[in-house]
Amino acid sequence: MQRPLLGFSLALIAAMTWGALPVIAQQVLYVMDAQTFVWYRFLVAAICFLLILILTKKLPKTSLFKGKIPWLIAMGVIGLSGNFFLFSYALHFITPMTSQVLWQLAPFIMLLCGVLIFKEKFGLHQKIGLVLLIVGLIAFFNDRFSEILQFGTYAFGIFVGTGAAIVWVLYAIAQKLMLEKVTSQQILMIVYLGCSVMMVPFANFEQIGQIDSSFLIGCFIFCCLNTVIGYGTYAEALNNWDASKVSVVTILVPIFTMLFGNIAYWIAPEIFPHPEMNWLSYIGAFIVVAGTTLSAVGHKLLKK
Repeated sequence: MQRPLLGFSLALIAAMTWGALPVIAQQVLYVMDAQTFVWYRFLVAAICFLLILILTKKLPKTSLFKGKIPWLIAMGVIGLSGNFFLFSYALHFITPMTSQVLWQLAPFIMLLCGVLIFKEKFGLHQKIGLVLLIVGLIAFFNDRFSEILQFGTYAFGIFVGTGAAIVWVLYAIAQKLMLEKVTSQQILMIVYLGCSVMMVPFANFEQIGQIDSSFLIGCFIFCCLNTVIGYGTYAEALNNWDASKVSVVTILVPIFTMLFGNIAYWIAPEIFPHPEMNWLSYIGAFIVVAGTTLSAVGHKLLKK
């Protein structure tokens, strides 16, 4: 049963939640290293999804864990833990908006993998979307090329942020292959649990004591619940609205990051950093989003 208004509202909440994440997470990362921060996020997400599956009586059966499934789980754990860590670590060197723009590389990398691995077609709308992505990135970084070519901390941050988008594809491919036998919520619970176990040796649990103000505590709680809220509302949006329409709304994540980053700086410039963008960078960000949108739903526009 299609409920467009509810589906749109849930998709919008998911996009806003994901869009706010790097702006808020950057504050926590001033006092906590990326691997510890990521471990707490994985642990909270794993516990929440485990409770959801227990209450709905949809826990995965042990009989599913055979054949290629354990290997795909390992692949998903490596991909998602690497993505979360690199995304968080990059925020030490680049702005939240830059990290979200670089994240738009992920669907295109997944698209190319789909062509190479799953023999999917590379349509005209996707080719146009890729061109728009490249043009948008050039416009977005128009005033930072000299800094990038110096191969300093900013260039390193871009490299790390790009790496986050690349390793996420490992998780996406594993999830796509596992969906034949396991539901998306079951996959998330298993992978989050595996990621939390994987990150234990690298976490410094004593750093939780450095979150000693109500502001930082609020930021930390939001970041830990962000994954559950974002993916929960996204999943429910798919149950109430067309997947292609939900995708268009969630592609707007960088726009929300740009909006929240500017609002946060306007409200508390002593806490939140300046977005550091000129007018051409803003245009570039919109072009990048347009390219991603076109690659996702452009086939419907071209048919019309």
